[in-house]
Amino acid sequence: MDAVDWQLALGRAPGLTAQLLRTTLARLDAAHGAGCALAELLGRRSGALPTLGWPAATCAALQALDSRRIANDRRWVEREQIVLVDAAAQRYPPLLAQIPAAPPLLYVKGDATLLASPQLAMVGSRHPTQPGRRTAYEFAAHLASAGVTVSSGLALGIDAASHEGALHVAGRTLAVLGTSLDTVYPPQHRALAARIASQGALISQFPPGTPPLKANFPRRNRILSGLCAGTLVVEAAQCSGALITARLAARIGRQVFAIPGSIHNPLSRGCHALIREGAKIIESPQELLDELGFHLPKQSVMFELRSAGGSGTRAATLDKGCEILLDALGYAPASLDSLVVQTGLPSQSVASMLLILELEGAVGVHAGGRYMRLQAPAADSATRARSELLTAAVRPLMSDDG
Repeated sequence: MDAVDWQLALGRAPGLTAQLLRTTLARLDAAHGAGCALAELLGRRSGALPTLGWPAATCAALQALDSRRIANDRRWVEREQIVLVDAAAQRYPPLLAQIPAAPPLLYVKGDATLLASPQLAMVGSRHPTQPGRRTAYEFAAHLASAGVTVSSGLALGIDAASHEGALHVAGRTLAVLGTSLDTVYPPQHRALAARIASQGALISQFPPGTPPLKANFPRRNRILSGLCAGTLVVEAAQCSGALITARLAARIGRQVFAIPGSIHNPLSRGCHALIREGAKIIESPQELLDELGFHLPKQSVMFELRSAGGSGTRAATLDKGCEILLDALGYAPASLDSLVVQTGLPSQSVASMLLILELEGAVGVHAGGRYMRLQAPAADSATRARSELLTAAVRPLMSDDG
Protein backbone atom coordinates (compact mmCIF):
# COMPACT_ATOMS: atom_id res chain seq x y z
CA MET A 1 0.00 0.00 0.00
CA ASP A 2 1.21 3.50 -0.81
CA ALA A 3 0.52 6.82 0.93
CA VAL A 4 -2.86 7.34 -0.80
CA ASP A 5 -4.08 3.90 0.25
CA TRP A 6 -3.10 4.65 3.84
CA GLN A 7 -4.93 7.98 3.71
CA LEU A 8 -8.05 6.17 2.54
CA ALA A 9 -7.63 3.61 5.30
CA LEU A 10 -7.37 6.48 7.76
CA GLY A 11 -10.67 7.87 6.49
CA ARG A 12 -12.44 4.64 7.42
CA ALA A 13 -10.76 4.09 10.80
CA PRO A 14 -13.18 4.95 13.66
CA GLY A 15 -12.23 6.82 16.80
CA LEU A 16 -9.16 8.68 15.57
CA THR A 17 -8.79 12.46 15.79
CA ALA A 18 -6.50 14.90 14.02
CA GLN A 19 -4.96 15.87 17.35
CA LEU A 20 -3.99 12.28 18.25
CA LEU A 21 -2.50 11.67 14.81
CA ARG A 22 -0.43 14.85 14.90
CA THR A 23 0.69 14.25 18.48
CA THR A 24 1.80 10.71 17.63
CA LEU A 25 3.82 11.82 14.62
CA ALA A 26 5.45 14.58 16.67
CA ARG A 27 6.44 12.10 19.41
CA LEU A 28 7.95 9.71 16.88
CA ASP A 29 9.84 12.57 15.21
CA ALA A 30 11.27 13.60 18.57
CA ALA A 31 12.18 10.03 19.52
CA HIS A 32 13.83 9.04 16.24
CA GLY A 33 15.22 12.39 15.12
CA ALA A 34 13.72 12.08 11.66
CA GLY A 35 10.36 12.75 10.03
CA CYS A 36 7.90 9.88 10.30
CA ALA A 37 5.66 9.64 7.26
CA LEU A 38 2.00 8.71 7.59
CA ALA A 39 2.49 5.53 5.52
CA GLU A 40 5.34 4.43 7.78
CA LEU A 41 3.32 5.01 10.93
CA LEU A 42 0.24 3.14 9.70
CA GLY A 43 2.23 0.43 7.93
CA ARG A 44 5.45 -0.77 9.49
CA ARG A 45 4.67 0.66 12.92
CA SER A 46 0.97 -0.17 13.10
CA GLY A 47 1.63 -2.86 15.69
CA ALA A 48 2.83 -0.21 18.11
CA LEU A 49 -0.29 1.96 17.81
CA PRO A 50 -2.03 0.55 20.92
CA THR A 51 0.99 1.50 23.02
CA LEU A 52 0.76 5.04 21.65
CA GLY A 53 -2.72 5.52 23.08
CA TRP A 54 -4.73 4.88 19.92
CA PRO A 55 -8.29 3.58 20.42
CA ALA A 56 -8.73 -0.17 20.09
CA ALA A 57 -11.33 0.24 17.33
CA THR A 58 -8.91 2.38 15.30
CA CYS A 59 -6.08 -0.12 15.66
CA ALA A 60 -8.33 -3.05 14.76
CA ALA A 61 -9.58 -1.30 11.61
CA LEU A 62 -6.04 -0.46 10.44
CA GLN A 63 -4.75 -3.98 11.14
CA ALA A 64 -7.60 -5.71 9.27
CA LEU A 65 -7.99 -3.57 6.17
CA ASP A 66 -10.54 -4.34 3.48
CA SER A 67 -8.28 -4.08 0.42
CA ARG A 68 -11.22 -4.27 -1.99
CA ARG A 69 -12.95 -1.33 -0.31
CA ILE A 70 -9.73 0.70 -0.31
CA ALA A 71 -9.29 -0.05 -4.03
CA ASN A 72 -12.87 1.08 -4.74
CA ASP A 73 -12.33 4.27 -2.74
CA ARG A 74 -9.18 4.98 -4.70
CA ARG A 75 -10.91 4.56 -8.04
CA TRP A 76 -13.59 7.03 -6.91
CA VAL A 77 -10.98 9.53 -5.69
CA GLU A 78 -9.11 9.39 -8.98
CA ARG A 79 -12.23 9.52 -11.15
CA GLU A 80 -13.79 12.46 -9.27
CA GLN A 81 -10.47 14.27 -8.70
CA ILE A 82 -10.92 14.30 -4.93
CA VAL A 83 -8.12 15.86 -2.89
CA LEU A 84 -7.25 14.01 0.32
CA VAL A 85 -5.99 16.22 3.16
CA ASP A 86 -4.84 14.33 6.25
CA ALA A 87 -4.05 15.93 9.60
CA ALA A 88 -0.33 15.37 9.10
CA ALA A 89 -0.29 17.49 5.93
CA GLN A 90 0.81 21.13 5.97
CA ARG A 91 -2.37 22.21 4.15
CA TYR A 92 -4.67 20.79 6.82
CA PRO A 93 -6.69 23.86 7.92
CA PRO A 94 -4.93 25.42 10.93
CA LEU A 95 -8.10 26.64 12.65
CA LEU A 96 -9.73 23.24 12.36
CA ALA A 97 -6.65 21.54 13.81
CA GLN A 98 -7.18 23.52 17.03
CA ILE A 99 -10.56 22.02 17.93
CA PRO A 100 -11.22 18.80 19.85
CA ALA A 101 -12.26 15.78 17.76
CA ALA A 102 -11.21 17.30 14.43
CA PRO A 103 -11.25 14.57 11.74
CA PRO A 104 -7.95 12.95 10.71
CA LEU A 105 -8.87 13.14 7.01
CA LEU A 106 -10.81 15.57 4.82
CA TYR A 107 -12.17 14.78 1.36
CA VAL A 108 -12.13 17.89 -0.84
CA LYS A 109 -13.62 18.45 -4.27
CA GLY A 110 -12.51 21.77 -5.74
CA ASP A 111 -9.92 24.24 -4.50
CA ALA A 112 -8.30 22.73 -1.39
CA THR A 113 -6.33 25.95 -0.74
CA LEU A 114 -9.58 27.53 0.49
CA LEU A 115 -9.31 25.42 3.64
CA ALA A 116 -6.77 27.88 5.02
CA SER A 117 -8.42 31.05 3.64
CA PRO A 118 -10.23 33.63 5.84
CA GLN A 119 -13.67 32.10 6.32
CA LEU A 120 -16.99 33.12 7.83
CA ALA A 121 -19.71 30.53 8.45
CA MET A 122 -23.23 31.65 7.51
CA VAL A 123 -26.10 29.54 8.82
CA GLY A 124 -29.80 29.80 9.51
CA SER A 125 -33.26 28.39 8.98
CA ARG A 126 -34.07 25.88 6.26
CA HIS A 127 -37.39 27.68 5.82
CA PRO A 128 -36.50 31.38 6.05
CA THR A 129 -38.67 34.35 5.26
CA GLN A 130 -38.08 36.07 1.94
CA PRO A 131 -36.34 39.01 3.69
CA GLY A 132 -34.12 36.56 5.58
CA ARG A 133 -33.14 34.79 2.40
CA ARG A 134 -32.40 38.11 0.72
CA THR A 135 -30.32 39.28 3.68
CA ALA A 136 -28.19 36.13 3.60
CA TYR A 137 -27.68 36.51 -0.15
CA GLU A 138 -26.66 40.15 0.11
CA PHE A 139 -24.36 39.67 3.09
CA ALA A 140 -22.63 36.73 1.37
CA ALA A 141 -22.19 38.71 -1.84
CA HIS A 142 -20.65 41.65 -0.01
CA LEU A 143 -18.34 39.47 2.10
CA ALA A 144 -17.23 37.40 -0.88
CA SER A 145 -16.49 40.62 -2.76
CA ALA A 146 -14.14 41.54 0.08
CA GLY A 147 -12.21 38.29 -0.36
CA VAL A 148 -13.81 36.37 2.51
CA THR A 149 -14.63 32.72 1.84
CA VAL A 150 -18.31 32.23 2.69
CA SER A 151 -18.75 28.79 4.25
CA SER A 152 -22.01 27.01 4.92
CA GLY A 153 -23.63 23.57 4.96
CA LEU A 154 -25.41 23.28 1.57
CA ALA A 155 -28.76 22.97 3.35
CA LEU A 156 -32.01 24.48 2.12
CA GLY A 157 -32.83 28.08 2.99
CA ILE A 158 -30.17 30.36 4.47
CA ASP A 159 -27.28 28.00 3.60
CA ALA A 160 -28.24 27.93 -0.07
CA ALA A 161 -28.82 31.70 -0.21
CA SER A 162 -25.37 32.28 1.30
CA HIS A 163 -23.66 30.05 -1.26
CA GLU A 164 -25.64 31.68 -4.08
CA GLY A 165 -24.72 35.19 -2.96
CA ALA A 166 -21.01 34.38 -3.04
CA LEU A 167 -21.29 32.64 -6.41
CA HIS A 168 -23.18 35.60 -7.88
CA VAL A 169 -20.18 37.91 -7.45
CA ALA A 170 -17.67 35.24 -8.54
CA GLY A 171 -16.52 34.99 -4.95
CA ARG A 172 -15.30 31.99 -3.00
CA THR A 173 -17.61 29.67 -1.14
CA LEU A 174 -17.06 26.40 0.70
CA ALA A 175 -19.73 23.82 1.54
CA VAL A 176 -19.26 21.35 4.39
CA LEU A 177 -21.39 18.26 3.81
CA GLY A 178 -23.06 15.94 6.31
CA THR A 179 -22.69 13.11 3.82
CA SER A 180 -19.85 11.81 1.69
CA LEU A 181 -19.01 13.79 -1.44
CA ASP A 182 -20.65 11.17 -3.67
CA THR A 183 -24.01 11.72 -1.95
CA VAL A 184 -25.21 15.32 -2.27
CA TYR A 185 -27.91 16.17 0.25
CA PRO A 186 -30.46 17.54 -0.24
CA PRO A 187 -30.60 16.02 -3.74
CA GLN A 188 -32.15 19.17 -5.24
CA HIS A 189 -28.82 20.92 -4.56
CA ARG A 190 -26.78 18.77 -6.96
CA ALA A 191 -26.48 21.63 -9.44
CA LEU A 192 -25.57 24.08 -6.68
CA ALA A 193 -22.95 21.64 -5.35
CA ALA A 194 -21.41 21.37 -8.83
CA ARG A 195 -21.16 25.16 -9.07
CA ILE A 196 -19.57 25.37 -5.64
CA ALA A 197 -17.01 22.70 -6.57
CA SER A 198 -16.06 24.64 -9.70
CA GLN A 199 -15.78 28.02 -7.96
CA GLY A 200 -14.92 26.98 -4.40
CA ALA A 201 -14.85 23.62 -2.67
CA LEU A 202 -16.98 20.84 -1.23
CA ILE A 203 -15.67 19.33 2.03
CA SER A 204 -16.55 16.15 3.88
CA GLN A 205 -15.05 14.07 6.67
CA PHE A 206 -17.06 11.02 5.61
CA PRO A 207 -15.79 8.23 3.32
CA PRO A 208 -17.64 7.46 0.06
CA GLY A 209 -21.01 5.80 0.44
CA THR A 210 -21.99 7.65 3.65
CA PRO A 211 -25.74 8.50 3.49
CA PRO A 212 -27.44 11.49 5.16
CA LEU A 213 -27.59 10.01 8.65
CA LYS A 214 -29.09 12.31 11.30
CA ALA A 215 -26.14 11.79 13.67
CA ASN A 216 -23.67 13.07 11.06
CA PHE A 217 -25.04 16.59 10.77
CA PRO A 218 -23.92 17.79 14.24
CA ARG A 219 -20.46 16.49 13.25
CA ARG A 220 -20.76 18.52 10.03
CA ASN A 221 -21.67 21.58 12.11
CA ARG A 222 -18.59 21.08 14.29
CA ILE A 223 -16.33 21.06 11.21
CA LEU A 224 -18.03 24.17 9.81
CA SER A 225 -17.60 26.12 13.04
CA GLY A 226 -14.01 24.90 13.39
CA LEU A 227 -12.96 26.00 9.92
CA CYS A 228 -14.13 29.57 10.36
CA ALA A 229 -13.03 32.63 12.29
CA GLY A 230 -16.66 33.38 13.12
CA THR A 231 -20.25 32.26 12.59
CA LEU A 232 -23.14 34.49 11.49
CA VAL A 233 -26.73 33.38 12.14
CA VAL A 234 -29.21 35.13 9.85
CA GLU A 235 -32.59 33.66 10.84
CA ALA A 236 -33.21 30.74 13.20
CA ALA A 237 -36.00 29.37 15.33
CA GLN A 238 -35.29 28.56 18.97
CA CYS A 239 -34.67 24.87 18.18
CA SER A 240 -32.80 25.41 14.91
CA GLY A 241 -29.74 23.35 13.99
CA ALA A 242 -28.04 26.65 13.16
CA LEU A 243 -27.86 27.36 16.89
CA ILE A 244 -25.84 24.16 17.33
CA THR A 245 -23.23 25.51 14.93
CA ALA A 246 -23.18 28.89 16.67
CA ARG A 247 -22.84 27.39 20.15
CA LEU A 248 -20.11 25.02 18.99
CA ALA A 249 -18.28 28.06 17.60
CA ALA A 250 -18.61 29.89 20.93
CA ARG A 251 -17.40 26.82 22.82
CA ILE A 252 -14.14 26.73 20.85
CA GLY A 253 -13.56 30.46 21.25
CA ARG A 254 -14.72 31.65 17.84
CA GLN A 255 -16.83 34.78 17.39
CA VAL A 256 -20.59 34.44 17.04
CA PHE A 257 -22.74 37.05 15.32
CA ALA A 258 -26.50 37.32 14.90
CA ILE A 259 -28.81 39.53 12.87
CA PRO A 260 -31.74 40.75 14.99
CA GLY A 261 -35.26 40.74 13.63
CA SER A 262 -38.85 41.54 14.43
CA ILE A 263 -40.20 40.30 17.75
CA HIS A 264 -43.19 39.03 15.76
CA ASN A 265 -41.04 36.78 13.57
CA PRO A 266 -40.54 33.31 15.16
CA LEU A 267 -37.36 32.96 13.09
CA SER A 268 -35.83 35.88 14.99
CA ARG A 269 -36.06 34.11 18.35
CA GLY A 270 -32.99 31.96 17.84
CA CYS A 271 -30.92 35.01 16.93
CA HIS A 272 -32.25 36.92 19.93
CA ALA A 273 -31.40 33.97 22.19
CA LEU A 274 -27.82 34.00 20.89
CA ILE A 275 -27.59 37.75 21.46
CA ARG A 276 -28.69 37.24 25.08
CA GLU A 277 -25.93 34.61 25.37
CA GLY A 278 -23.31 37.07 24.16
CA ALA A 279 -23.42 36.99 20.35
CA LYS A 280 -22.68 40.33 18.72
CA ILE A 281 -25.49 42.13 16.94
CA ILE A 282 -24.72 42.68 13.27
CA GLU A 283 -26.60 45.04 10.96
CA SER A 284 -24.23 45.32 7.99
CA PRO A 285 -21.52 43.25 6.26
CA GLN A 286 -18.95 45.97 6.98
CA GLU A 287 -19.50 45.45 10.70
CA LEU A 288 -18.54 41.81 10.23
CA LEU A 289 -15.41 42.72 8.28
CA ASP A 290 -14.39 45.13 11.03
CA GLU A 291 -15.10 42.66 13.84
CA LEU A 292 -13.09 39.91 12.17
CA GLY A 293 -10.27 42.19 11.08
CA PHE A 294 -11.12 41.79 7.40
CA HIS A 295 -10.89 45.04 5.44
CA LEU A 296 -12.63 45.82 2.17
CA PRO A 297 -10.45 47.54 -0.46
CA LYS A 298 -12.49 50.06 -2.39
CA GLN A 299 -11.33 48.67 -5.71
CA SER A 300 -12.70 45.22 -4.86
CA VAL A 301 -16.28 46.26 -4.21
CA MET A 302 -18.45 44.26 -6.60
CA PHE A 303 -21.76 44.42 -4.77
CA GLU A 304 -23.30 47.37 -2.93
CA LEU A 305 -25.97 47.07 -0.31
CA ARG A 306 -28.59 49.78 -0.28
CA SER A 307 -29.94 51.27 2.92
CA ALA A 308 -33.22 50.09 4.39
CA GLY A 309 -35.02 53.03 2.85
CA GLY A 310 -33.86 52.21 -0.65
CA SER A 311 -31.90 54.28 -3.14
CA GLY A 312 -32.57 57.76 -4.30
CA THR A 313 -33.77 56.36 -7.61
CA ARG A 314 -36.46 54.32 -5.94
CA ALA A 315 -37.50 57.16 -3.65
CA ALA A 316 -37.93 59.46 -6.61
CA THR A 317 -40.30 56.99 -8.32
CA LEU A 318 -42.61 56.44 -5.35
CA ASP A 319 -45.59 58.71 -4.86
CA LYS A 320 -46.98 59.85 -1.53
CA GLY A 321 -49.43 56.94 -1.28
CA CYS A 322 -46.67 54.37 -1.69
CA GLU A 323 -44.55 56.14 0.91
CA ILE A 324 -47.48 56.09 3.36
CA LEU A 325 -47.95 52.37 2.67
CA LEU A 326 -44.26 51.63 3.19
CA ASP A 327 -44.24 53.51 6.49
CA ALA A 328 -47.26 51.51 7.67
CA LEU A 329 -45.79 48.22 6.48
CA GLY A 330 -42.57 48.20 8.46
CA TYR A 331 -40.48 45.02 8.61
CA ALA A 332 -43.00 42.62 10.14
CA PRO A 333 -45.47 40.65 7.97
CA ALA A 334 -48.83 42.39 7.56
CA SER A 335 -52.04 41.44 5.78
CA LEU A 336 -53.77 43.52 3.14
CA ASP A 337 -56.70 44.16 5.50
CA SER A 338 -54.46 45.41 8.31
CA LEU A 339 -52.70 47.79 5.90
CA VAL A 340 -56.04 49.18 4.75
CA VAL A 341 -56.94 49.89 8.40
CA GLN A 342 -53.53 51.46 9.20
CA THR A 343 -53.35 53.71 6.14
CA GLY A 344 -57.01 54.57 5.67
CA LEU A 345 -56.53 53.99 1.94
CA PRO A 346 -59.02 52.10 -0.23
CA SER A 347 -58.33 48.37 -0.47
CA GLN A 348 -57.96 48.40 -4.27
CA SER A 349 -55.42 51.23 -4.03
CA VAL A 350 -53.43 49.35 -1.39
CA ALA A 351 -53.44 46.18 -3.50
CA SER A 352 -52.29 48.12 -6.56
CA MET A 353 -49.51 49.89 -4.67
CA LEU A 354 -48.32 46.58 -3.22
CA LEU A 355 -47.91 45.28 -6.77
CA ILE A 356 -45.81 48.31 -7.67
CA LEU A 357 -43.68 48.03 -4.53
CA GLU A 358 -43.16 44.31 -5.03
CA LEU A 359 -41.90 44.89 -8.57
CA GLU A 360 -39.63 47.67 -7.26
CA GLY A 361 -38.12 45.19 -4.83
CA ALA A 362 -39.36 47.19 -1.84
CA VAL A 363 -41.91 44.62 -0.66
CA GLY A 364 -41.89 40.83 -0.49
CA VAL A 365 -44.76 38.38 -0.15
CA HIS A 366 -44.59 36.41 3.08
CA ALA A 367 -46.30 33.15 4.01
CA GLY A 368 -50.08 33.39 4.19
CA GLY A 369 -50.31 36.18 1.64
CA ARG A 370 -48.89 38.78 4.02
CA TYR A 371 -46.45 41.48 2.97
CA MET A 372 -43.15 42.64 4.41
CA ARG A 373 -40.87 45.54 3.67
CA LEU A 374 -37.50 44.47 2.25
CA GLN A 375 -33.98 45.82 2.57
CA ALA A 376 -33.40 45.42 -1.14
CA PRO A 377 -31.06 46.85 -3.75
CA ALA A 378 -32.54 49.37 -6.12
CA ALA A 379 -34.24 47.95 -9.18
CA ASP A 380 -32.25 47.96 -12.40
CA SER A 381 -33.30 50.07 -15.38
CA ALA A 382 -35.33 47.27 -16.97
CA THR A 383 -37.22 46.60 -13.75
CA ARG A 384 -37.85 50.33 -13.25
CA ALA A 385 -39.22 50.54 -16.77
CA ARG A 386 -41.62 47.65 -16.10
CA SER A 387 -42.56 49.28 -12.81
CA GLU A 388 -43.38 52.55 -14.56
CA LEU A 389 -45.57 50.72 -17.07
CA LEU A 390 -47.37 48.91 -14.26
CA THR A 391 -47.78 52.15 -12.33
CA ALA A 392 -49.31 53.79 -15.37
CA ALA A 393 -51.70 50.86 -15.76
CA VAL A 394 -52.88 50.70 -12.15
CA ARG A 395 -52.89 54.40 -11.24
CA PRO A 396 -56.34 55.03 -12.83
CA LEU A 397 -57.70 52.28 -10.60
CA MET A 398 -56.14 53.91 -7.59
CA SER A 399 -57.65 57.30 -8.57
CA ASP A 400 -61.09 55.80 -9.11
CA ASP A 401 -61.06 54.41 -5.58
CA GLY A 402 -59.60 57.58 -4.10
